[in-house]
Amino acid sequence: MTVFLVVGAVGVLLLLVALVVGDVLDGALEGLSAGFFSTEALAGFLGALGFGGAIALEATGSTSLAVVIGLVLGVLLGWLAAKASTFLHGDGEGDTVRTSDVLERIGSVVSAIPEGGFGVVSLSVGGHITRLNARSSTAVPAGTQVSVTQVISPTAVQVEPLFLP
Repeated sequence: MTVFLVVGAVGVLLLLVALVVGDVLDGALEGLSAGFFSTEALAGFLGALGFGGAIALEATGSTSLAVVIGLVLGVLLGWLAAKASTFLHGDGEGDTVRTSDVLERIGSVVSAIPEGGFGVVSLSVGGHITRLNARSSTAVPAGTQVSVTQVISPTAVQVEPLFLP
């Protein structure tokens, strides 16, 4: 019984360390190159194996049955923890704002754009407020809504004012 309780306590301790230290521990498991080997999944597996095995040992009195029940519970909870972790962390696909994401976005002019010069526009891209240098074929006063027509560089865009009725 003591071994099961120690394994369960190690799982809980690992989960607490993962919460405090964060993603640092996930780097230690990257070499396994499988998405289900996260710190959360390992902590869930160990906690369920230990505490589930201890409960099964107390209920049945059979060590072999307690190990089997603990392993089944550990795999189940580890898999659920891996799925929950993947869901909560996301795949990272929408987190990075790319230069091409600003095309055809509507923004507003923060600093007036003089004819033949640059001003500043503010855009919302993927939930991030982004300020970029902007130029236009015509002078555009501050506060005007514009649409991005071309990406000039990672920090500059070509815009045209919106003429809404």
